[in-house]
Amino acid sequence: MKNIPELFGSMVFSDEVMREKLPKDIYRALKKTMSQGTHLELDVANVVASAMKDWASAKGATHFTHWFQPMTGTTAEKHDSFIEPDGGGGAIMAFSGKALIKGEPDASSFPSGGLRATFEARGYTVWDTTSYAFIKDDILCIPTAFCSYSGEALDKKTPLLRSMQAVDKQALRILRLFGNTAAQRVVALVGPEQEYFLIDKEIFLKRPDLVYTGRTLFGARPPKGQELEDHYFGSLKPRVSAFMKELDEELWKLGVYAKTRHNEVAPAQHELAPIYATTNIATDHNQLAMEIMKTVADRHGLACLLHEKPFAGVNGSGKHNNWSIAADTGVNLLEPGKTPHENAQFLLFLTAVIKAVDQYQDLLRISAASAGNDHRLGANEAPPAIISMFLGEELTEILETLEAGADYKGKERNQMEIGVTVLPHFSKDTTDRNRTSPFAFTGNKFEFRMLGSSFSVAEPNIVLNTVVADILSQIADRLEKSDNFNADLAGLIKDTFRAHKRIIFNGNNYADEWVTEAKKRGLSNLRTSVDALPEFISPKSIELFSRHGVFTESELRSRYEIFMESYCKTLHIEALTMVDMVKNGIIPACIGYQNEIAELLSLKKSCGAYDASLEDHLLGSVSKLSSCLLGKLTALENTLLESKADADILTHAVFYRDRVINAMSELRLIVDELETFVAKKYWPLPSYADMLFSVI
Repeated sequence: MKNIPELFGSMVFSDEVMREKLPKDIYRALKKTMSQGTHLELDVANVVASAMKDWASAKGATHFTHWFQPMTGTTAEKHDSFIEPDGGGGAIMAFSGKALIKGEPDASSFPSGGLRATFEARGYTVWDTTSYAFIKDDILCIPTAFCSYSGEALDKKTPLLRSMQAVDKQALRILRLFGNTAAQRVVALVGPEQEYFLIDKEIFLKRPDLVYTGRTLFGARPPKGQELEDHYFGSLKPRVSAFMKELDEELWKLGVYAKTRHNEVAPAQHELAPIYATTNIATDHNQLAMEIMKTVADRHGLACLLHEKPFAGVNGSGKHNNWSIAADTGVNLLEPGKTPHENAQFLLFLTAVIKAVDQYQDLLRISAASAGNDHRLGANEAPPAIISMFLGEELTEILETLEAGADYKGKERNQMEIGVTVLPHFSKDTTDRNRTSPFAFTGNKFEFRMLGSSFSVAEPNIVLNTVVADILSQIADRLEKSDNFNADLAGLIKDTFRAHKRIIFNGNNYADEWVTEAKKRGLSNLRTSVDALPEFISPKSIELFSRHGVFTESELRSRYEIFMESYCKTLHIEALTMVDMVKNGIIPACIGYQNEIAELLSLKKSCGAYDASLEDHLLGSVSKLSSCLLGKLTALENTLLESKADADILTHAVFYRDRVINAMSELRLIVDELETFVAKKYWPLPSYADMLFSVI
């Protein structure tokens, strides 16, 4: 049995390793840079780099890389060996502080949204000292930010760090108003739950749509799906269990606090949940987790699917972003305590989040926008595209009582009565959970449930940190001028709740009635990514992000271009994949099956057997559907030809949303119907039943 405490973080150049390997003065200087953001001197970096290289080499590493997160949504790395010439025809192992601090990948080869032209290739990766280096596949990986020659952010890490600075600055102002001088820093914390599917790798490779796009573009529904609700929390199948055990071990080596694993609702669907970490480290860890899931799955003859909706008709996969803020003294600022109605500091931070979510609901929706997630949101398995908040009965009642100027009586935490005397007693929570809410308070944090499974958690947390920082700034501006702090504080909490309580909804977000009710409340309903993304570059958004130094206007506009281009390119690739699969697989299958039936009919007639109603019916049905297939295929190809890439990006995206998706859907209907008629030996694709129940 493995010694887990010994295994944990064994491949991380952690604080413990640094304390052991670095001279005391160098360690203190580096820690000061990490905690206070002070400048890292080159002589300090040289010593750190040498120690890092020696540590990594002892563990088998031969190369190093600046590991960064460009706007592709994945990670990037370029490997350089530690080898340097020794001047005598031999080699030595060396690693300089300069190489540790800065790298130079080709900035024009990554999505930049116009910030970099093809001939403007220079870009820089810069060491993020707050995220520990680690070893992966015998490579020393140094987490870095990625920026252009002129300093614009070309990645997801840089604006995330900026947003963390913003919320730190404004939250500290609030703590000082409450007389807290001990706290020196406030950090945003995140625990991202990750959903995914596992299917047999051989079957995966027989599905071009899964290989090219990550989701099935065709597929008739199987006889059994998730109707019996027997997969959720069910016992793990041996191959899945073996995969999960190895996945945990690989993540533990890298310092990822992988905590919970279980079967999810849909067949072949599973979930991994870590313990929370600071937002930038949690983001790094989640990117690592997604990569390692695929690597470990491959070693077990499996394919890990991270698309938001890999299979129609069963639940898709999301990523639940559990967010809170805490002082460096260990106090969670969203912890209500035993008497939340008496906890003024908590109520102030709570109402600040309420106002932030209401005032900037469109930005939160944008942070969950993608072509893949459009298939999932609002499909009675995930929150709708309407942003709302769940507070639960107790907190809602507290705020309503304060608004009315009445005294809150408090709720008793009753013992849970189950009716079985041998079961242990425990206190019943004062509030139920709400799994349909897109933004739910869950005890001492908020769970943002709209995010898609393939997403980087950087995007929603950039938004969350910035919008909350903005409201905290407004509150601090007002209270810092107060002559009667307690009275103004009480009035501010009351006024904020009254002005923004429309965003609170504790009911069923899946119900059609909520859509009507949300419209009455004036809440936005940006149903698709194309509806949502233009809000990213609205004057309101530009002013917000610029004010807090998170994005410049040019950075915002570049991201808008990148997101829109990604949306169009994703749909274009899916459409071309459909065309290819129909021409090279579906049509030949239909022809082959019709030929077999026709030959049988001819044989029967030649033998004088006239009872051929079954064959006539099958041949007629497949022939009719095949004719429709050709028509829908031609329609999709013609629609793609109408697409004008030189149109402005919004017009281009609207075309794909309204025309291309519709043509794809019509083609799919015919193919899925054909699958129910054509014999399995002719059908070129593994079925949904093959995929969803392939792992035993």
